[in-house]
Amino acid sequence: MNITELARKLKISVSKLREEMPKLGFDIGQKAVKVNPYIADKIIKNYQKGLINFDEKKVEEKKEEVEQKEIKKEIDIPAIITVYQLAQKIGIPVIQVISELIKNGIMANINKEIDFETASIVAQDLGFITRMASETFIQDGNIITNEKLKEILKEDKEKMKSKPPVVVIMGHVDHGKTTLLDFIRKTNVVSTESHGITQHIGAYQTEKNGQLITFLDTPGHEAFKAMRTRGGKVADIAILVVAADDGLKPQTLESIKIIQQEKLPFIVAINKIDKSGVDIERTKQQLAENNILAEDWGGKVICIPISAKQGQGIDVLLDMILLIREMEHIKANPDREAMGTIIESHLDSQEGIVATALIQTGTLRKGDLVVIGPVSGKVRILKDFNNLELNEARPGTPVKILGFKKICHVGDILQVIVDKKDFKKKEKEHSLFFEKKRKKLLFSLGQKKYSEGRNLNIVLKCDVADSEEAILESLIKIHRPEVMINVIVQGLGNIIEEDVVRAHTSQAQIFGFHVKATKTSLILAQEKKVSIKICETIYELIDEVDKIQKELLKITKIERNNIGRLKILVTFKKEKNSIILGGQVLDGKIIKGCKVEIIRKDKIIGEGVLDELQTNKIAVKEINAGAECGVKLISQVTVEKDDIFEVFEEKIVETSL
Repeated sequence: MNITELARKLKISVSKLREEMPKLGFDIGQKAVKVNPYIADKIIKNYQKGLINFDEKKVEEKKEEVEQKEIKKEIDIPAIITVYQLAQKIGIPVIQVISELIKNGIMANINKEIDFETASIVAQDLGFITRMASETFIQDGNIITNEKLKEILKEDKEKMKSKPPVVVIMGHVDHGKTTLLDFIRKTNVVSTESHGITQHIGAYQTEKNGQLITFLDTPGHEAFKAMRTRGGKVADIAILVVAADDGLKPQTLESIKIIQQEKLPFIVAINKIDKSGVDIERTKQQLAENNILAEDWGGKVICIPISAKQGQGIDVLLDMILLIREMEHIKANPDREAMGTIIESHLDSQEGIVATALIQTGTLRKGDLVVIGPVSGKVRILKDFNNLELNEARPGTPVKILGFKKICHVGDILQVIVDKKDFKKKEKEHSLFFEKKRKKLLFSLGQKKYSEGRNLNIVLKCDVADSEEAILESLIKIHRPEVMINVIVQGLGNIIEEDVVRAHTSQAQIFGFHVKATKTSLILAQEKKVSIKICETIYELIDEVDKIQKELLKITKIERNNIGRLKILVTFKKEKNSIILGGQVLDGKIIKGCKVEIIRKDKIIGEGVLDELQTNKIAVKEINAGAECGVKLISQVTVEKDDIFEVFEEKIVETSL
């Protein structure tokens, strides 16, 4: 390219260009009249991108601007802050903060509470350096954890009284756990569950010889590991159900591990003995191979053959539970402030927010002030498992609690606070500590919206909190680094218009589990082209997500295939964007329309396209090795004699990451 033409394109004088070129690493000489097209093209592109600036005044101004931007203000942000408070803290209009949140897929109003991580992203995008306010670093010293609760339960031994034993039923899916409980309760629990599979923990009580026994039914499918573990932590006794016709399976082995970790006394119920051809001794052999030795095999583990379907052996099983209660001295102190564990939580259309707790020590009463993780409030109504109202719930009792304004998190500890001043203090401590801790659960799944790869954004709505937890755990397991699964919103209850708006803004898909979509939300989803998928089982939901993830992994990529080489023997007419050349095909073949890499002294200096081919003045589509030919090359690169063209084809192929 002529140097005057380059100067004209850059809108500077030729002398200025000559002066500045060496400073930029392009020493073309003070007397040169032409610039290599490849170098010229590079200079023009960098200039257009703003990487080169020939105006010294503007350079200085830009430098000052950058320096000012680099002097960022440091701000302290608490663990939880409202949008309005954040706007005030960083001194910008609240509407701008809301706009930044929307860009990150978060629908918000001025009163919406956001966590430190979310607020920090917004503030940093606006040029601030953030740090968590020191006063918000709450240690867990005053927080009652499962481990601390265990220690508390051992206190006040002289005040302890007998309580209903809490029995957790564990085992592999479809081995008859819920059928066993169904027979004990004389109700048809199985028919209420999708595909006969228990979707979340149920807590029930039954009576044997005038004594109450509390039962927990835990899901058997692999997706419900966290819920089975939780069941083990709150139980006094475990029943391991093993189907005699199926033997030990993966969830059976996992249940054994939980039982051993929690040091639970347990009974093995060998189920389905009513089926023909079952081998009870074979099941005992499998148990022995896993260090569980039955009493009649010389061990200490009680093994009872049962038929949950027909009720065979059930009375013996209940008697053994009561015997173990006496032998293990299963007791608690009913005369202190109540503590327990949340085993289920959901939003009921009529009752509002309902939390099911298992009281483990003390007595819970109507009107008590309680903290449960980040949730706090007064107990408004107590109900038993039959939905009958209670005035109080003693140790070993599963109880439904109404009166909270927020959904309780399954697995959190319920704690009664007697003193009102102490309650306010605990309320604040718990809110800060648990909200910060809770946000970290969302993996890679939660409020971190965008990855360097592809994103599958999800709005998740569930019926109960423990189902939500099981789904999140399962999503973690199918997560692929190439496709980031972002659960941008998760909550309980039906799918509403607001969910559709959030999904549309974040380019997300909506998944519902055991919920419905309102008519208005369906209409809006159709209008906004937002996908809504409602699933009845967790396995169905996970399969759907996995299917979408695999589709996103399918990518189109350009595959290159080198087909020949052409050596330039002579150059002819040069036009603005093309040049006529003569050459010889060294190997392979060259084809009209193919791309070429132009190589000079083993260095690639540019690219072009073979627009026309001729041999013996006849236009052809391809020329084979050894032949001489004429070519028309579309390129802005100046080609010279002895340059080599590496000729290649490109095709689009579909593949997976």
